Amino acid sequence: MTDPYMAYDVIVVGGGHAGCEAALVAARLGARTLLLTMNNDHIAQMSCNPAVGGIAKGQVVREIDALGGEMGLNTDASTIQFRTLNRSKGPAVRSPRSQCDKVIYQRRMKHAIERQEQLFVHQAKVVRITVDGDAATGVVTEFGDEYQARAVVLATGTFLNACLHFGLKSMPGGRAGDAAAIALAASLRTDLGLEIGRLKTGTPARVLGRTIDVASLERQDPDPDPVGFSFRRADDSLPHLGGETVPQLPCYLTMSTEETADVVRANLNRSPLYGGKIDGIGTRYCPSFEDKIVRFPDRINHHIYLEPEGAFTDEYYLNGISTSLPVDVQWAMVRSLPGLEQAHISRYAYAIEYDFCFPHQLRHSLALKRWSNLFLAGQINGTSGYEEAAGQGLLAGINASRQVLGTGDPIVLGRNEAYIGVMIDDLVTKDIVEPYRLFTSRAEYRLLLRQDNADRRLMPLGHELGLIPTETHRQLAERETVIAETKGILQSQRHEGTLLWDQLRRPEVGYADLVGAPVIEPRAVEQLEIEARYEGYVERQLAQAQALEKLESWRIPPSFSYDIVGLRTEARLKLEKVLPANLGQASRIDGVTPAEIGLLQVHLKRQQ
Repeated sequence: MTDPYMAYDVIVVGGGHAGCEAALVAARLGARTLLLTMNNDHIAQMSCNPAVGGIAKGQVVREIDALGGEMGLNTDASTIQFRTLNRSKGPAVRSPRSQCDKVIYQRRMKHAIERQEQLFVHQAKVVRITVDGDAATGVVTEFGDEYQARAVVLATGTFLNACLHFGLKSMPGGRAGDAAAIALAASLRTDLGLEIGRLKTGTPARVLGRTIDVASLERQDPDPDPVGFSFRRADDSLPHLGGETVPQLPCYLTMSTEETADVVRANLNRSPLYGGKIDGIGTRYCPSFEDKIVRFPDRINHHIYLEPEGAFTDEYYLNGISTSLPVDVQWAMVRSLPGLEQAHISRYAYAIEYDFCFPHQLRHSLALKRWSNLFLAGQINGTSGYEEAAGQGLLAGINASRQVLGTGDPIVLGRNEAYIGVMIDDLVTKDIVEPYRLFTSRAEYRLLLRQDNADRRLMPLGHELGLIPTETHRQLAERETVIAETKGILQSQRHEGTLLWDQLRRPEVGYADLVGAPVIEPRAVEQLEIEARYEGYVERQLAQAQALEKLESWRIPPSFSYDIVGLRTEARLKLEKVLPANLGQASRIDGVTPAEIGLLQVHLKRQQ
């Protein structure tokens, strides 16, 4: 008989942002869950910038919250600066962003996990995944403990076979101060036979705030009316660790100089990136500073944002000057920046290289095609960013628990439903050649997928799953009724011969300017103003989404043969590699043309 402490419904490997969401949601849905992490005190560690949200990423955090995840609540409890980005632009690209106190964020999430019923935390390094036929059966740790599970979620972040680079000096490590997962990486290659690639990311130096001349820098204060991320009320039993409120702090802006560029150019031969020591591919959207100098030689000034790491630390994060150059070069680079001439570096910058699994091996549920109860979430799938990881972790945890408890089919979010759906569909259907990062431009229906309506889009599903309280869902339903009824009034009532709805469509007219409009809550007002002003665009995107749903309804059986006359070899190989579940997914595979989708449609119709 198996000891009960060695057998679980779901095991989650990794205590980063993906692992936290996966473990919490699996336990909340009723699965007996074990979270294994190499260091209990580093659960939810903000390894890079202690910030949550930003362009498209803020939308993801709102979606996580609407589905019942923890990231939004945890961010609101630890925010030291909240800002809405692109506030002056259209609603499709507005994005919330919070600078967090990284210690409060980490400790509150750890506390939430430790208090969660059905969730057990254990500090140990996983060295092997055990499988039997087409199923994962559990994990083995460095201590020789073998834990059994009905489903496993791998959320290993940047730790697989990871290497840190400080100039030409390299060492194993998942991040500064933490060991790498060498044995597990080897197990995924040899025991499971997964297709593995190599990626790179990096982090900038940190400096002490008292050594910065902030008076000479441009100051950036928080929004005067911060709204936060969560649509829900925080758990009062998990208070702010800093007291009733966390102090709100400014950020500062400086610029790199010609001297900074000269320092980098003079030392490129000492860069592991340009010296051939790094094989992994870095992201184009967040390049190292030396990469900026090489790629944009005519640009002298680059923005560097000085962001506080917390209310109870004096360390500042230098956003925009990530580097892997040697430590003596880092001193020269930092002190070439205006306002940092006397700055003291408290932590050096470095690059990190790590293994990832090519995500075409996944289903849209985030389960591996070969092992249907082995799920991957986060940077192991080739993504970058806390938010992308947390969104994947939430879906992987939901689907792992639903599978083992037999509570329904996997939850798959469509591209017209959520940025999380856009991200997962991109990962599964497109070739990943660099760390994947979300942008609003990746979403065809971004006017439908706004940060302000994430609760309207996804909270009903969160409630159906049992993750959103009935009272919260009732309040949403009441607001929906108010919006519908008010819209009916505006579309039928006139003032000076013009329908109130038509007046509201004018950019210069706000809801408060309408004569005779009923008094309603601000959230409902916001939704009506957006719907009125962007009505034509919204209707167009809804029509496009309906066309997508028609393609999605054409299911492709797993046994379908792509050996079809007229199908190019490139298209056939990519279709056989991805194995799309429907024509919609097939249409988004790079290299598959609309004509070939039509050909597949003909053959599917013949089979039917």
